[in-house]
Amino acid sequence: MAAIDQLDEEVDSKGAMWVLEQTLDQPMDEDAGKLKNMYIEKKFSAILFLRLAFQSLGVVYGDLGTSPLYVFNNTFPHGIRDPEDVIGALSLIIYSLTLIPLLKYVFIVCRANDNGQGGTLAIYSLLCRHAKIKTIPNQHRTDEELTTYSRSTFDEHSLAGKTKKWLEADSCKRVALLILVLVGTCMVIGDGILTPAISVLSATGGIRVDHPKMSTDDVTIVAVIILVGLFCMQHYGTDKVAWLFAPIVLLWFLVIGGIGIFNICKYDTSVLKAFSPLYIYRYFRRTKKRGWMSLGGIMLSITGTEALFADLAHFPVSSIQFAFTVFVFPSLLLAYCGQAAYLMYNTDHVFDSFYRSIPESIYWPVFLIATLAAIVASQASISATFSIINQAHALGCFPRIRVVHTSERFLGQIYVPDVNWILMILCIAVTAGFGNQNQIGNAYGTAVVVVMLVTTFLITLVMLLVWHCHWLIVVVFTSLSLGVECTYFSAVLFKINQGGWVPLVVAAIFLLIMYAWHYGTLKRYEFEMHSQVSLAWILGLGPSLGLVRVPGIGLVYSELARGVPRIFSHFITNLPALHSVVVFVCVKYLPVYTVPEDERFLVKRIGPKSFRMFRCVARYGYKDPHRRDEGFEKKLFENLLMFVRMEAMMEGRSDSEESSVYGHQTRDSRVDLLSILKGASTAQLTLSSVDTIGLAGSSFPGHSIMSSSSILTEGNELEFLSRCRDAGVVHIMGNTVVRARKESMIVKKIAIDYVYAFLRRICRENSVIFNVPHETLLNVGQIFYV
Repeated sequence: MAAIDQLDEEVDSKGAMWVLEQTLDQPMDEDAGKLKNMYIEKKFSAILFLRLAFQSLGVVYGDLGTSPLYVFNNTFPHGIRDPEDVIGALSLIIYSLTLIPLLKYVFIVCRANDNGQGGTLAIYSLLCRHAKIKTIPNQHRTDEELTTYSRSTFDEHSLAGKTKKWLEADSCKRVALLILVLVGTCMVIGDGILTPAISVLSATGGIRVDHPKMSTDDVTIVAVIILVGLFCMQHYGTDKVAWLFAPIVLLWFLVIGGIGIFNICKYDTSVLKAFSPLYIYRYFRRTKKRGWMSLGGIMLSITGTEALFADLAHFPVSSIQFAFTVFVFPSLLLAYCGQAAYLMYNTDHVFDSFYRSIPESIYWPVFLIATLAAIVASQASISATFSIINQAHALGCFPRIRVVHTSERFLGQIYVPDVNWILMILCIAVTAGFGNQNQIGNAYGTAVVVVMLVTTFLITLVMLLVWHCHWLIVVVFTSLSLGVECTYFSAVLFKINQGGWVPLVVAAIFLLIMYAWHYGTLKRYEFEMHSQVSLAWILGLGPSLGLVRVPGIGLVYSELARGVPRIFSHFITNLPALHSVVVFVCVKYLPVYTVPEDERFLVKRIGPKSFRMFRCVARYGYKDPHRRDEGFEKKLFENLLMFVRMEAMMEGRSDSEESSVYGHQTRDSRVDLLSILKGASTAQLTLSSVDTIGLAGSSFPGHSIMSSSSILTEGNELEFLSRCRDAGVVHIMGNTVVRARKESMIVKKIAIDYVYAFLRRICRENSVIFNVPHETLLNVGQIFYV
């Protein structure tokens, strides 16, 4: 009786047709529950743990490790006025490395990973699972049944619950959070341009130490040649040369650490007093504004820290923490202390301090190692840029582009041709345009500090929503992080006109592209949601849908996971025939890093069996490649057949309860449904003696929506589906043109009619993304006014 009362309430509040549609086009909760399995956390042996820690050196720490090439040069661009300034700068470097990479990133930020995935977009996906902040509302509760959809629960009256409510209360907050994430993402793309430029240029600059007659232009030409070769080799993938990365970086850290010990012992052991923070105070008191502005160069000592977090997917967090604490951190401290000891007695060598401090007997071997280490650092930043753009596309924030997976073993190793050539052009332009490390360093520092600020804000939300930290801990972490990073940011602002404007311009261009694409995608989705076809209209057409049902299967692609898309009504209105089997296919991305293969497809029947209409939802994570789904059509059909078998098994188990063809409902529930339908205002429904629901007002009186005599048995339906597949499969896709309404504001018209329209013209078609053969593709043209 309670169920009947609840049903009556739904009829009164939302109408009979709504209840009818909910019944015939049911959500996929049960199907999702059947797919859920257990996730077993990987455990590593001691030997494997050490091997992973060793391998992480080449992938994660290349960028951070090459910073000693250019830090002191950018810290003292006008020379060293007082040797004591070197001690103050060294003290700042020591505590910057301790507070930011070691304490903040290695031990705190790395814990905020999304099932092992790092970066700003990974944090955003993690937050989207704990609060409804995703701007494109295409999620369903069945998605939460995924094994990779991990999230914590909390009381709505707790601090986490109040934070969640505050974020969800206003769409402006969700948009602001998305823009913040996109700003951080765009700055990481800027890193992908500036890291190769400054690393390679700094490494090749060592030639002039041994050959002082070489001009700056000659060094720049050598750097550009190396950069062109680096970008041209990207299509081979890092998998083929990755085995060299770790040994090169390991050798690099051993060399700079050894040279550091040599210089400390040879020149001045008193530099070790820089471990006292007192010298930081004395440095600022003595140098005032000049010392404050030098923070822009000091900050370069922690560049590559964000890449450390972005490349987290390749290795366990524990191995990265071990490698940094035991090996990387001590080596960097020794390298900087050694350079400082050398500069105490050679203040005029500050512009080439690294190469000048190398003993003459090993100069050229170290130069070769430095160049190789710079290439490794550049490769890591380029690969991180490819990955983050792929994630942005999956979250609906970047146009569809070609993504090539260069490794069969590691899905994260990808190559994006279009982005690669854009990065190469911009990187060469920066290298050749500036020609010196100082201006590139200023630009690099701006990009890095903005990414760090964005990460701090996101980690604060993670501490509240995911970790449920006490508010006092959150305040302490946020205050310390913002205190240090805002100090660096204030120093970077002084150098905006000295090269710091470059990442801001690059980020602004990419932010315009990404947000315009996201805005257009959102408006198109909202229009499709509001213009979907009512199932009552489909029911009124009868089993033949008012058309000639020809042999074959029609796959109708749509972004809707519920309801009938407008493209379908547009199609059957203009064409007199339709395939015998219709499958509405929805491909959607979820805020998870991956969706297991056995949980990817959800299949459900739409309406009665005689309609032969199904829905298939294909779910992907932001790391899942479509390249591996070359057999997308085959997998879809296999899951369709599996659904028919499971449906028949469930109906067979319910025979004693006189199961109806509506699904797993009993006769009582069917009578309840029929009592609802009697009150329907859009069609008069009657119950016949053979359990047939007929439409009295239908234009096709000879057709019945559902009849016991027309129901296919399991064997017959499977055979029928196989015959239809053999007859041919047609992929029906919407070729939509999105236009802003006439009454829209000028900003919206520019974003939709020009920017978004241009991006849609140059991006890849969906048919190419899903490897749809041209001869089986049918585009249906539409115009959406949003």
